[in-house]
Amino acid sequence: MLRILALLLLVLAPTLRAEIIHEERSLYRNILVRDLGSERCLLFTVRRSNRNQSCLDLDDPDRLIFPYARMMLSGLLVTPEPKRILMVGLGGGTLPKVFSALTPEATQDLVEIDEAVVTVAKRFFDFKPTTQMAVHVQDARVFLKRAAARGLTWDYIMLDAFTGDYIPEHLMTREFLEEVSAALTEDGVLVANTFASSALYDAETATYAAVFPALAEVRLDETLNRILVAQKQPFPSAEDRQAAAEALRRPLRRFASDPLPLARNFNVAPRFAEDTRLLTDQYAPVNLLQQQ
Repeated sequence: MLRILALLLLVLAPTLRAEIIHEERSLYRNILVRDLGSERCLLFTVRRSNRNQSCLDLDDPDRLIFPYARMMLSGLLVTPEPKRILMVGLGGGTLPKVFSALTPEATQDLVEIDEAVVTVAKRFFDFKPTTQMAVHVQDARVFLKRAAARGLTWDYIMLDAFTGDYIPEHLMTREFLEEVSAALTEDGVLVANTFASSALYDAETATYAAVFPALAEVRLDETLNRILVAQKQPFPSAEDRQAAAEALRRPLRRFASDPLPLARNFNVAPRFAEDTRLLTDQYAPVNLLQQQ
């Protein structure tokens, strides 16, 4: 059976060639859009690698292709009905569309530093901002400082800003997370996309734990990403999180997403070395990356 599958892959491989349909150099990165079969993907090209940032199933646009995108919904297990959503990092605009369907009355502030990414999301990934959405082409720290001056807060904050290699270093520090905490309501939730295997693993975890009293991580075997979930107050019980997952099963079928694994893998005690040095504006994460 395995030999037959291998032969089929050899036969089909030549027909599944990626086609680059858009390429440009923005102020921040090289941007590629390529089609492979029915999947269209957004890639950011940087020093070390090319990584898919977002993918769209052209035959089933609602399907969440990447596990990490489904995992970013973990915050709904603890804050099931957000009213004000803030997302840092737009990508192809996948998650804003999901939240528009799940919480149509909620407002969404979408912060993306690169205007070219916003244009590409609209042109190639069917991103159509609704009247409930506001797109801000701005650095996240600048946005948060201005929001703080206006007293603005959100009850669901998502951090998904990747340059290609990893998260921009100024969006990983204790000072930044303190700014995020100030923008989070007392009963709100922060959800952050990170890597499950990284030289920064302990440092990231320790830095989040230093700022947020409640910290959990969600990891699935099918992906190298991990999701950090943080709150100012204790998390709801495992039973309440399970009930929230059950309630989400029907609405998430449209997106080919099952919330039950999120509840099962909601680890409320992520480990890290006690002597781990926190990430700060003075001690940048790049110092660790260079040690790899």
